[in-house]
Amino acid sequence: MPHVPPTPVAERRPAPGHRSLQGRFDELARAHRVPGAQLALHTGTQVISVHTGTADAATGAPFTEDTAVPTGSVTKLCTAAVVTLLAEDGDLELDEPAAVLLPELRRLPQVTVRHLLSHTSGLPTGPDSDTAAGWTAARHLASVCSPRDLLFAPGTGFSYSNAGYVAAGRLVEEVTGMTWREAVRALLLEPLGIRPAFLGDAAPHRPVAAGHARNTASGRPMPVAQNLAPVEAPAGALLAGALDLLALGRALAGRSTALPPAAAAWMCRPVPGAHPGALADAWGAGAALFRGADRWWCGHDGNAQGTSCHLRADPGTGVVVAFTGNASSATAMWRELAGEIAEFTGPAVPASPRPVPGRNRSPLPPGCAGSYRNGSAEYRVGLDASGHPFLSVDGDLPLPLVCYADLSFDLADPASGRREPGGRFHRDPLTGVLDRVQISGRAARRVPDPQARPRSVDVRAAGARAADASGPGVPAVRPPGAAVPVTGSSVKAARVEARSPAGGPVSAPAARPDSATATATSPWPACTGRPQDAPPSPR
Repeated sequence: MPHVPPTPVAERRPAPGHRSLQGRFDELARAHRVPGAQLALHTGTQVISVHTGTADAATGAPFTEDTAVPTGSVTKLCTAAVVTLLAEDGDLELDEPAAVLLPELRRLPQVTVRHLLSHTSGLPTGPDSDTAAGWTAARHLASVCSPRDLLFAPGTGFSYSNAGYVAAGRLVEEVTGMTWREAVRALLLEPLGIRPAFLGDAAPHRPVAAGHARNTASGRPMPVAQNLAPVEAPAGALLAGALDLLALGRALAGRSTALPPAAAAWMCRPVPGAHPGALADAWGAGAALFRGADRWWCGHDGNAQGTSCHLRADPGTGVVVAFTGNASSATAMWRELAGEIAEFTGPAVPASPRPVPGRNRSPLPPGCAGSYRNGSAEYRVGLDASGHPFLSVDGDLPLPLVCYADLSFDLADPASGRREPGGRFHRDPLTGVLDRVQISGRAARRVPDPQARPRSVDVRAAGARAADASGPGVPAVRPPGAAVPVTGSSVKAARVEARSPAGGPVSAPAARPDSATATATSPWPACTGRPQDAPPSPR
């Protein structure tokens, strides 16, 4: 049975400019060497859909409107939507300790459901997919859910965490009695008109695109295998096309009966402490938030092996943009495309966080050099033989850093010099010590430096082999031993803590004061109640 697109065919009639959009889409795919891609737009009144190229360079299979793509972290929107649906039905509370329902989190009674969805739990990202292959959710969570693993006190920082979504998927299973796939299929995807497909399906009921990498010798695209561990499905297993993501975006904008407007509003309202750095301008209970010229957009980005997928929705107008591409270079295609489709969307679509104006370049600030850790990943910041700052991940070849006076920095490609927003060093608000670094949304905390002085490394000798700038990040934590303040439901937290076999309060970094209001230099919205400049609640 063929896949049924979620949008009625009658609404997808060609629009003025459709032909020119198709031509430009083809041109951009060729320019960025993307084998195949899809774009779907909902203008608020009509749907426009274009696609181009091949789904698999090895077989030559065409990339059609129905082709599903490994969407990577866009999956997290689906997991968060199901959790908020359960909260809407009264089956759980977003601000109750997750350990009320998940015994795997009993040693972290201060971590709430909302913390898990907004990446503010303090959990590390989790083991890599190869390590986690064959693991159960219980074993996966046991590897990261202890007080010593916390990057910061829950609710006081942001660190993008797949482990947090493994926990959210377990919550769905615990509450519904279904597997995560069954619950997402029955509660969200099918009501949206989306034919469910996931990585690991024995026989998907629709065509699936391969991800691609480029052969450096021949320059030709080569299909690559997906390696997501089954236990990580709630964080990245969805297969979907642009029209499917369009339906999800319309729900996120409050324009679907499948997701009540109140649940969509929860997902899109900024969470205090959720400052995602290079990933977005703010974060809600599941949705990434992007600041446009005069409005806020919600959505999510996702990258699987050799794919790049993006979703943006404007809750105020109902405009939604969805893009999928089956090569890593499709990210650059998306960024260029987003700046050219205002003819169809009206307001410009933000592809990335808004740049911070007026940054002054500076040397590496004193106290930043050293070692930082997120779970098993180790990050080293230091100076090379010429005195230039660098970042090395797990001992790999170093990346040059371009530092600024506000403690932010860019990552530079050693070969081309091209810069990408990297992250920021963080000071302990009480001691003023630089104790954390956040890179590409992931945090790492300072650990004892095995060397008394930073190792001298020649960054330029690293050549073109640079670490992926979108890889794990690095915030830091307070020195262990400070008591975690009780947040969310104090009574439930106390009850969970009382039955914890460890006994006593959790030791973790002390909480930072709530930054409830935006400052003149902050790129993030105020996060108290429903801030005036927050995304509007969907109607």
